[in-house]
Amino acid sequence: MRADDWHLTHDMEDFLAGAEDFLRSRPARHLMPLTVTARLRARGADTPGAGPALFGRLERAGEVHATLHRLPSRGLGLTPLTPGQADALAAHLAGLGHRLPYVSADHDTATAFAEAWRRHTGATAAVRTRLCLYRLGTLTPPDPHPAGRGRPVGERDHGQLLRWCGEFAEDVGEAVSVDAGSWAGTRFADKTYTFWETPDGTPVSMAGVNPTVAGVAQVDPVYTPARLRGRGYAGAVTAEVSRTALAAGAREVVLFTNAANPTSNALYQRIGYRLITDWTVYDFTPAAG
Repeated sequence: MRADDWHLTHDMEDFLAGAEDFLRSRPARHLMPLTVTARLRARGADTPGAGPALFGRLERAGEVHATLHRLPSRGLGLTPLTPGQADALAAHLAGLGHRLPYVSADHDTATAFAEAWRRHTGATAAVRTRLCLYRLGTLTPPDPHPAGRGRPVGERDHGQLLRWCGEFAEDVGEAVSVDAGSWAGTRFADKTYTFWETPDGTPVSMAGVNPTVAGVAQVDPVYTPARLRGRGYAGAVTAEVSRTALAAGAREVVLFTNAANPTSNALYQRIGYRLITDWTVYDFTPAAG
């Protein structure tokens, strides 16, 4: 692969003009760049004071083979690359003087790029997290099914929603403040939410769903307070939002799980989710000097 096979740009619409058909050809596997660009279209592509976002597509003979994206002050997101493509991209970005805090991609791509980045920059790479990307097959209601029902989250629930999103972020190690003042700028704000509530109307679990993009709805987040776990509420609310997304027209429903949490992985598989790919985030520490 040659360096000039990558078309890099800060212009998101220019990027999508060449890459959108490629991204939509496998929307579940290309979920991250599709979600990022849809969110930026809704909010605006630049972050004040942080510089523009960066996009790139790997293109030869008019055919797109892969893409990259990087939001201001964030790391690098990649669609699947071969080891040779990952090495050439790392050399190209290093030659252009880029400094990357992390890379996020399917496991094989992220691992190949992290090793290439080490070779070309001297940076060390450490696994931050390993995830599993699942896609819904045949939805199977949880058995046993907990008593209660799902209901859409409304304005009167906003305080409860803020607390639970904040608790979820803390649980998964996200360095983000979730309160009334910061809510609109967080990744939690553009989702629709459902509470699972007991027969007496007490909310006990929640699930959110991103806006559907390219026919794919992503369930995120799913949260049950620690004191209420182990009672089937998470499975019930996930099944509820998955069913709702399909009824609203989504062709596919997907979600990420922490690979190190066997309980959640088993739960989602029981209700019909099947593994698409493993996902890894590597953090980079620059070489001394």
